[in-house]
Amino acid sequence: MISPFRATPPIAPAVFAQVRQQAIFDCCKWDPQVEDVATLSPVPLLLERAAWDEISAAAEALAVEAAEAEAELVRRPELHDRLGLPRSVRRALRRAARDGASPGPARMMRFDFHATTGGWRISEVNSDVPGGFNEASGFTRLMADHVPDATTPGDPAARLADAIANSIPSGGTVALVHATAYTDDRQVMVYLGRELAARGCRPVLAAPDHLCWCDGSAELCGAAGAGAVDFVLRFFPGEWLPNLPRRSGWQHCFTGARTPQCNPATALLVQSKRFPLVWDEMATSLPTWRRALPETRDPRKVDWRHDNLGDWVLKPALGRVGDGVGIAGATEEKDWKTIHRAVRRHPGDWIAQRRFEALPQGGLFPCIGVYTIDGRAAGAYGRAAGRPLIDHRAQDLAVLIRRSYA
Repeated sequence: MISPFRATPPIAPAVFAQVRQQAIFDCCKWDPQVEDVATLSPVPLLLERAAWDEISAAAEALAVEAAEAEAELVRRPELHDRLGLPRSVRRALRRAARDGASPGPARMMRFDFHATTGGWRISEVNSDVPGGFNEASGFTRLMADHVPDATTPGDPAARLADAIANSIPSGGTVALVHATAYTDDRQVMVYLGRELAARGCRPVLAAPDHLCWCDGSAELCGAAGAGAVDFVLRFFPGEWLPNLPRRSGWQHCFTGARTPQCNPATALLVQSKRFPLVWDEMATSLPTWRRALPETRDPRKVDWRHDNLGDWVLKPALGRVGDGVGIAGATEEKDWKTIHRAVRRHPGDWIAQRRFEALPQGGLFPCIGVYTIDGRAAGAYGRAAGRPLIDHRAQDLAVLIRRSYA
């Protein structure tokens, strides 16, 4: 595969210092440094238009297939045990199989693409609560102003806010539910709240236990205030919901809700990295997924005695932000041993994914997360690391598109 992108020269230090300051104050990027690493890169990633057209079209096809697969899996509780989901989540999903999933307009997903020696591949989808909106919308827009002959691939935060605003009455209340103690979660919700307010909505920042349900309708209670809610925007992982008190009615995130929400927690059915293990038993056709996602196996189906250990990547079924991912040669040795012990003890909570050879750019391995809103490509979130493992220490990149073909 010929490299579909190139890094532009770094933004001048004085200019980038101003961009960084704007990102903090205007785009709510409150964590511009993690440990000793700056999280915002001064080097944009410039994609050829043909490359963007290819991965955005693939993301749209993947989103359509994922939605169809989720709808089928909701009706197939006999497959849920194989997805590595917590028991309490599976109970809620059985109710959804009986009563139907909760409504979910403004569906958002993010597919993480990598340029490899074998073409474009995805490593995963975040179909539950994808983040990165501050960087993909705000930071990227700021960087585009300083790169000649380049444009942004879209504004996912604006597209999401449009979709929500169009699905509720004018001036409607949107509860932005998140773990309020986490800065990286809070900044996403504040940024999206500003976008919603600009469209005439009334955004309310709320912790998960500030949301109450009455006959399937969401209401605010406690520190967030009181009153009816017209829409719930959840940035609280679906597998964490059972940690809330049962009286909170968290099960309505799966089934029985009248208030629309983004995303319904049934999204965990395809969020699980063990999703490919049930493909052959499903009626839904998944041609794009089968092409784009590397071979995935239950770890017990890999012959670890004879297979090359470096051929496989170990991932937790519900892992996020690269946590717990094991890649030979990229994961630190002590972490690699910890991961292997966990896989041996609880193999049903893990997958082994065939490793691909990612193409580096300027000594970094980039990942391009393509957002879809209601099945249409809406923008991109770029990250890059000095090793082929994208985790919380990866830098955020502005993904831009050349205005003209090469």
